[in-house]
Amino acid sequence: MNDTVSFGYEDVAPDEKTERVGAVFSNVAAKYDIMNDAMSGGMHRLWKDRFVARVKPQPGEAILDMAGGTGDIAFRMSERGAEVTVADINQDMLDVGMERALERGLTGLAWSCQNAEVLSYPSRIFDAYTIAFGIRNVTHIDRALAEAHRVLKFGGRFFCLEFSRVEWPGFKQAYDLYSHKLVPQLGKAIAGDEESYRYLVESIRRFPPMPEFERMIRAAGFTQTRVEPIMGGLVAIHSGWKT
Repeated sequence: MNDTVSFGYEDVAPDEKTERVGAVFSNVAAKYDIMNDAMSGGMHRLWKDRFVARVKPQPGEAILDMAGGTGDIAFRMSERGAEVTVADINQDMLDVGMERALERGLTGLAWSCQNAEVLSYPSRIFDAYTIAFGIRNVTHIDRALAEAHRVLKFGGRFFCLEFSRVEWPGFKQAYDLYSHKLVPQLGKAIAGDEESYRYLVESIRRFPPMPEFERMIRAAGFTQTRVEPIMGGLVAIHSGWKT
């Protein structure tokens, strides 16, 4: 059994990864949304709109938005009438999200500090489980997927939005150059933190490619799994059902 996990391009002990990822998100929490706009040219907003459209949140549905941090996905689903619980392992990210919710006058959200690998919720209580740009930062992805499956009701649906690997020739090379060279510099200029954004770029490279991650979702017990690449695989929407 391999006793190390990836932290960017490094291989570290699982406990060390959990601690270091926590530090990364505590460092970037205050500037997280500004940096998302800067890094993606605002495209992340369109990706999130498309993601929530695929989830199809319904009024009264109980949805767990894991790694929901600053609330971007949760706000969209709450506006459609869903009863959303925003969970994140990082309290600093949750604090930013709760402040943003107050600014928008959104009071119907629940907020909870949770480890995706060991959720405190009973089994079979959520209609849907969403996680956007968070699964690659989990120490043991398989455990997080198993927990997602456990807390979903039968007939519940799993949706994950995550960066992947660009497959379009030409664009792949341009994106590699941009992400490795320019994103850390943006992090330095806007958030005062070059190293955290260097890790975030490296974590994308170490994340399983789309077919492999789909197999992991199936291995967790989900059926009717599907992968929807966006912009040649720059990001992808993964989904599955608990039957």
